[in-house]
Amino acid sequence: MLLENKVAVVTGAGQGIGRACAERLAQEGAKVVVADVNAKSAKEVAALIGKAGGTAIAETCDVAKRDQASAVVAAAVKAFGRLDVLVNNAGVVDDRPFLDLEIEEFDRILGINLRGAFMVAQAAARQMVKQDGKKCASGGAIVNMSSINSWFGLPDHVAYACSKGGIMQLTKSMAVALAAHGIRVNAVGPGTIETPLIKDVVKDQQFRKKVLSRTPLGRFGQPAEIAAVVAWLASAEASYLTGTTIFADGGRMPLNYVVPVPE
Repeated sequence: MLLENKVAVVTGAGQGIGRACAERLAQEGAKVVVADVNAKSAKEVAALIGKAGGTAIAETCDVAKRDQASAVVAAAVKAFGRLDVLVNNAGVVDDRPFLDLEIEEFDRILGINLRGAFMVAQAAARQMVKQDGKKCASGGAIVNMSSINSWFGLPDHVAYACSKGGIMQLTKSMAVALAAHGIRVNAVGPGTIETPLIKDVVKDQQFRKKVLSRTPLGRFGQPAEIAAVVAWLASAEASYLTGTTIFADGGRMPLNYVVPVPE
């Protein structure tokens, strides 16, 4: 197992990609703190991990609130004695055109997606440094959830795109800052993933055709496929990788045109 005896916190783990990450890390042997703003969802995922033979606890966490961002790290240490892995996944999306986007909504999105990610990561890194310092060659791993939209512009998801661009830069800066402590920091940039958040949208045939026309592999991604990349990045298998973003997008990033889509 890639993460045997490791302790991990996964934020936004109540559904979708976060849930898949929590489940995969548990399968790889990690003890997992399932953190989500929805307490019911967090408890359900933790219970499912337990039934599958893994070890997990649920923690209610709104990453936009500084005390809760720190508390989720404290909960991991209280339950399991240390923290080895953080998956910074919690996030939300806006859907207003640029000219109609209110500043309050812009602030809300960045407060969760970027500021929240920073606060949880800082709390996690401080704990990792405290427990291992410079003496440990593998002080910990942080995986931030970015997006292909950290690179592409979006006219109706402006705040979201800005926040994910910020995540990519936060990942680079953290990686350089924490390298001396043996803490690796990387990110994953998913393409279009078939999660509960877009389950209704993907039923629209025009939307499907548009997305698939820019996806060389010709299909939507699945949460488990992102979780597999996250688990690898969190493990010693990726021990010489830090400060980078892996785009798991079905080939969209290198595409400079559209591909045919079967009717």
